[in-house]
Amino acid sequence: MKMILDERGKKYVLKLGEEFQSDLGIIKADVLDNAEVGDEVKSHLDHTFKIMKPNINDFIDIMDRRCSILLKKDIGLVLAHTGLGAGSKVVDAGTGAGAIALNFGNVVGSEGHVYTYEIREDFAEVAKKNIGNFGIENVTVKNQNIKDGIDEDNLDLVFLDLPKPFEIFEEVWDSLNVGGWLAVYAPYIDQAKLSYRVANKLGFYDIEIIELLERGLEIRQQGVRPKTRMVGHSGYLLFARKL
Repeated sequence: MKMILDERGKKYVLKLGEEFQSDLGIIKADVLDNAEVGDEVKSHLDHTFKIMKPNINDFIDIMDRRCSILLKKDIGLVLAHTGLGAGSKVVDAGTGAGAIALNFGNVVGSEGHVYTYEIREDFAEVAKKNIGNFGIENVTVKNQNIKDGIDEDNLDLVFLDLPKPFEIFEEVWDSLNVGGWLAVYAPYIDQAKLSYRVANKLGFYDIEIIELLERGLEIRQQGVRPKTRMVGHSGYLLFARKL
């Protein structure tokens, strides 16, 4: 898989043997296949494209979504707070387009595995396609309702992006390793509050609810200041650990 960047800064990810076509012209598949990272290639309309090595964020930026996905700020906190690493075993529920499952799979590596549950068949198919196109082999998409039961055990992390995640916290407890993490994404504080109370009642510890707000800086000749627009509320993240 290769990524090309056009003169406008637009990214395209291509498979081996795939011809490229856009309003800036056509690049033959053999030209792309023979190009190395860092090379520049020309379209038949003489526009220049740069060959780059794509990472997971490049792929997620342009993959088929059909639904909203978690933002990088929230995904990053889940990875950092839970200490997910090579060899970890993860269950994710509420797959959507597969963005966070791809991030989990990218982090746990070939020795780990991610099982992601999606109740909607159309979303599950989109996720399977996206995961297959990225070429990652340690993510299994399951078109089933996680409320019918968690098939896996000895888990290091269970991540839930569901309307009522607290309804399956008992099953989550049973499936986690001691020291394993429960993480919940909740758009509304009511979900987060109920999740906190249920997790506390079940004996989880180190329970915390976090909201991240992201604001960039703009660099001008006159000086540096925060941008007027920022990434405000997206959701609350609840973390709880099995004692």
